[in-house]
Amino acid sequence: MSMKSRGMGIGVYAKSINLVLLVCLGCFCAGLVFINRMWTVPEANDFAITSKLEDARINLKSENYPKLKVVQHKGNNSVGVLDKTITNLETELTASRTAHESIMHDFPMSRNMKNVEANVKRKYFMVVGINTAFSSRKRRESVRATWMPQGEKRMKLEEEKGIVIRFVIGRSSTSGGILDKEIDAEEMLHGDFLRLDHVEAYLELSGKTKTYFSTAVALWDAEFYIKVDDDIHVNLAMLGTTLARHRMKPRVYIGCMKSGLVHARKGMKYREPEYWKFGEMGNKYFLHATGQLYAISKDLAMYISTNQPILHKYANEDVSLGTWLIGLDVEHVDDRSLCCGTPPDCEWKIRAGNLCAASFDRKCNGICKSVERIMDVHQRCGEDENAIWSASF
Repeated sequence: MSMKSRGMGIGVYAKSINLVLLVCLGCFCAGLVFINRMWTVPEANDFAITSKLEDARINLKSENYPKLKVVQHKGNNSVGVLDKTITNLETELTASRTAHESIMHDFPMSRNMKNVEANVKRKYFMVVGINTAFSSRKRRESVRATWMPQGEKRMKLEEEKGIVIRFVIGRSSTSGGILDKEIDAEEMLHGDFLRLDHVEAYLELSGKTKTYFSTAVALWDAEFYIKVDDDIHVNLAMLGTTLARHRMKPRVYIGCMKSGLVHARKGMKYREPEYWKFGEMGNKYFLHATGQLYAISKDLAMYISTNQPILHKYANEDVSLGTWLIGLDVEHVDDRSLCCGTPPDCEWKIRAGNLCAASFDRKCNGICKSVERIMDVHQRCGEDENAIWSASF
């Protein structure tokens, strides 16, 4: 081969090498651009998806719905999996909201729970729950006309003195029936009911007591929770002064303590079907507060609320409460100002300088014929109408 031919071959070979290098360089650059785009887009999508997931979590947390488990998968299909997760979250969140709103609309205590968030930060001194029944409209009116402040005064009592007063009632066995509607109408007029998720029945007073304390402690952060019957007379300022003496005690149970016989014979009033749990025939109950009025401190109300499902119910609600507390480190305070008699008993005590916190007739376990007589008790044994506003707890 001639030198000229060999030179031409080398030139062509060099040009081919250069061309190959240029093509490789171009492919390398194109690859870099492609890889950068593939890396950048998922990162942006992941950021957007993460934001959506965080928003979903925040919404779930803020609305107090059940927590939903979010599982994040890695791999080439992570975007699709996360998009599906978000869709599922949004669907479940909507369903939870709908169910929540439905429950709140139909549940008897929904109007109470609407104010939970507003009440939870406020500290109250005492919550007074007046136990009442569907048939006790006249009793409630007599209480409203005597010792229970009405309208703006009742609201002022809550704001200035931290004293909450409500009539406590559950629902009828026929939900939404005429009895429930009558209470709804009365509530619209006065706004002084605490509605419970409890079916009203005389033999279910122990269950109602558990539900009352559980509901009250959830609604109001108070130092004391009191149960009162709707046929006794109460002097609120004196009641507050009595309780204030024990406010530094963590677990206190205040009332007129008693220890009566356990009634076992059928047909007897206040018979205890489970009398055998209290020992031999003729035995007495352990010390417990009479049921007309008693108070427990916050720790005890919270204990009842937490353990409500496993607290045993006896036939008599005052005995039931005593059993729930008997095994705890609790101070039992026997205060006789909480169970004075009606006139002339409470009048004599006033003259001796001992104003009563509560008055009723022991033979009736309340004021006998309270609708007719409570005004007379109020006039003769009630505290000055300005006492509650000048009292300091």
